[in-house]
Amino acid sequence: MTDDLTDWKELREFKAVDLTRSFVLSWDTDSESLLIDLDLYLCDDHAFYEKPRPAEKACIRPAILEFPYCSGITTDAATASRRSVADIAAGLKLGAIDGLRRIGEGRYEITGEFGQVEIDADRPLLRLKGQLA
Repeated sequence: MTDDLTDWKELREFKAVDLTRSFVLSWDTDSESLLIDLDLYLCDDHAFYEKPRPAEKACIRPAILEFPYCSGITTDAATASRRSVADIAAGLKLGAIDGLRRIGEGRYEITGEFGQVEIDADRPLLRLKGQLA
C-alpha cells in the first residue's frame, strides 16, 4: 500500500490552497458525505484570491471539504468503535491541519491538532462557501 500514498499537494482539488495553513471549524455529515467546515488559506494564484486588507496577514475564505459516500471513519480514539460516521464526526476536535493524503483506493488520512482521522470515501471535493465554482 505504500506505493499508493498521495500527498494532498498532488491532488487537483487542492491547487493554489495551503491546507497546512488552514483550520478545521467543524465536522458534520449530510446524507452519505462527511463535511469538514474550514477556514481555507488561498495562495495568490487561486482564482478567488484577494489581496489581504492591512489588518489581515493572508487570504482566508470559508470552505467545505466534502468526502462523498463516506462509509467509515477511524480515529485515534475510535479505532475499534462500531459507532456511526455521524457519531464519530460529532466527537472530533477542531484545529489546524498538518496534512492530508490518500493512503489507498478510497481511503484518506487527515492529521492535525484534532489527531489522525482515516476516512473511507470517494475522492474529496473542495468548495468555497458562497462561490459558484
